[in-house]
Amino acid sequence: MSAVRRLAYGVMLGAFSGPEVPEWLSQAYARGLAGVCLYGNNMTPSADLADLARDVRRIDTTAVLALDEEGGDVTRLHARTGSPYPGNAALGAYDDVTVTRAIAAGIGAELARAGVWLDLAPSADINSNPRNPVIGTRSFGADPALVARHTAAYVSGLASQGIAASVKHFPGHGDTSADSHLGLPRVTAGADMLRARELVPFAAVVGEAATIMTSHVVLDAFDDQEPATLSRAVLTGLLRDELGFGGVIVTDALDMAGASAVHGIGGAAVLSLAAGADLLCLGPEQTESPTSIEEAVDAVRSAVESGDLPLARLTEAARRVEALRESWSGVAVREDAQEVIDAAREASARVAAALTAGAPDLGGPATVVRIDTGTNLAVGDTAWGRLDLGADLIDLTADDVPHTSVLDGAVAIVVRRATAVPVVWDWIQRQLAGNPRTVLVELGWPDPALDTYDRVVRTYGSAAVLTDALATTMRGDR
Repeated sequence: MSAVRRLAYGVMLGAFSGPEVPEWLSQAYARGLAGVCLYGNNMTPSADLADLARDVRRIDTTAVLALDEEGGDVTRLHARTGSPYPGNAALGAYDDVTVTRAIAAGIGAELARAGVWLDLAPSADINSNPRNPVIGTRSFGADPALVARHTAAYVSGLASQGIAASVKHFPGHGDTSADSHLGLPRVTAGADMLRARELVPFAAVVGEAATIMTSHVVLDAFDDQEPATLSRAVLTGLLRDELGFGGVIVTDALDMAGASAVHGIGGAAVLSLAAGADLLCLGPEQTESPTSIEEAVDAVRSAVESGDLPLARLTEAARRVEALRESWSGVAVREDAQEVIDAAREASARVAAALTAGAPDLGGPATVVRIDTGTNLAVGDTAWGRLDLGADLIDLTADDVPHTSVLDGAVAIVVRRATAVPVVWDWIQRQLAGNPRTVLVELGWPDPALDTYDRVVRTYGSAAVLTDALATTMRGDR
């Protein structure tokens, strides 16, 4: 194998589908593959993702092993039951950086037990668009200073357990109305606004974050042609030169439409390296062989041989990734790991109790109507909305609600992004108007339209710890 091809393997973060380690992984590691990231499609109802992570780590303890364990709505370790940790929006609403650090440390301790040492978290996006379809409760909030201090606390909490953070999605995915998994979002705000808002949390952690993850978002003020992941003006000019970041730049998954719809996986890999990225995150392989990895490696090798990609740029990226592995891959479970986890769970319970303390006591059993408005690929099939109020549970979809009459008695409507689907929002408003004993529980980022109503509970996330606390409050068990 050529030296260039081995260098190309050394900047690839691969992935695979299903709950078992594929046969090709050992050979890919032998060829120099930097590592793998585990995703939602590695989970099954009967399999523990932590066990799979440990199986992967045993093949090569020095390889990158990554997971996007954000807590809250985005969890892989607790996807079957819902997270025991509140997500960023809830932590921002509670606004105690010591609590955020403690909870991040608990998540880090759990990752260390699984052998995972790179957490693709936290989201440092400013949720400046409350109708954002992909960030929402993954953000600490809309205030740059608040987001900055909690981002720093989160990075510190992970590091206390030997876990490297990947602060995302640079230079900001919060002011978007499209999901970059499915399309190419564009932000039209001016450079001064972006520097005063979106860049603030990233600037706060450039000296502490081991890695920063890119966004597949076009920011017109910096580059009106290419998304950040493929933009030299953004990754090298803005992140490296202006902000002074010296760590590893990780791309968001290149199989997402925002990166590869135009250029393909191979083209996106070459362009992102040329822009200044170091570690290329690839989506799960859907075949028995590592097709995406090979496509990306072949494209990078060809680009170097043709002169389209300087060998020095590929070498620089591979050396940065190697340094990251040398610094962080020796993660081990700390002696006080269980105490750290227990403290994080206790802090999570305090946050949940505080955020749900104002919910109404329904004075007895209530019917729970859970309306599924869909989710995004980052959240996946995580358990959500398990609110036990001692009576019936009715599950509805957007197709069901036009045929559903106003319900009588005590009713709790549980929904994420209540206003996102017009037919669902119409039914919710009819139910609120037609039955004064109805309470709307918004698990997503609350749309300002909800301010019109006084029977709305905002949990800032659908983590199990939040809904369990809310059920306790609404049943009057306090």
